[in-house]
Amino acid sequence: MELYELTIHELHEKLKKREVSSVEATKSLLSRIESVEEKVKSFITVTPEEALKNAEEADKRIAAGEMDLLTGIPIALKDIFLTKGILTTCASRILSNFIPPYDATATAKLKERGMVLLGKLNQDEFAMGSSTETSWFGKTRNPWNLDCIPGGSSGGSAAAVAAQQAVATLGTDTGGSIRQPASHCGCVGLKPTYGRVSRYCVIAFASSLDQVGPLTRDVTDAAIMLGAVAGHDPKDSTSVDTPVPDYLKALTGEVKGLRIGLPREYFIEGLDPD
Repeated sequence: MELYELTIHELHEKLKKREVSSVEATKSLLSRIESVEEKVKSFITVTPEEALKNAEEADKRIAAGEMDLLTGIPIALKDIFLTKGILTTCASRILSNFIPPYDATATAKLKERGMVLLGKLNQDEFAMGSSTETSWFGKTRNPWNLDCIPGGSSGGSAAAVAAQQAVATLGTDTGGSIRQPASHCGCVGLKPTYGRVSRYCVIAFASSLDQVGPLTRDVTDAAIMLGAVAGHDPKDSTSVDTPVPDYLKALTGEVKGLRIGLPREYFIEGLDPD
């Protein structure tokens, strides 16, 4: 198995046991991006120098015993998150030269955990779309079938996970923009409860609806990513000041006793069975 095929928790174990370095994992992902990006077009900006610098710093932290679940893990962000010193366009010509002087809270939290930033991902322009076809920088394609759309607006985030160009990604969801592309691309997408994750310095589409969430290869990775970015942020007036639970613990035990809601509106007369 190639390093770019691993999940967060699989790569974490290899890094922890010193079977592989973050630099090696990062080079594997960068090589993968180079080999498939022309076809898929998941990225707006790839940051190889930044990524390798992050990876070297992560390896030092690991050697010093200062390791988090995300330390040394190569991740990419939807180009709606402000990233200090790195182009942030929201897929628009209007912001094609915008380099933020500071990070979004979600970006900063992942940096604190020791993530390796591979780059910024394509999306519908200003997140207004559901196919990732409206980006000024070109259309993203579905890695499973290049003739199909990846969904949107976080299409680049979903496509990068499905194409194994990033171990995990962050996206945003206003009316389906994480969940729909995750479904199209066959990965896990999670829209958290409103207020659980800070929206500070995330370029807004609809502030009363926008939410930050992960796109990953499995549910365990989604729990890890959500745990990393969740939490109260005084810079976001809608951020909820409640403790962040251990989402990994929720993955254990039986489902007996759980209540499942079924929206009847999803099953209406005349609905296409597919």
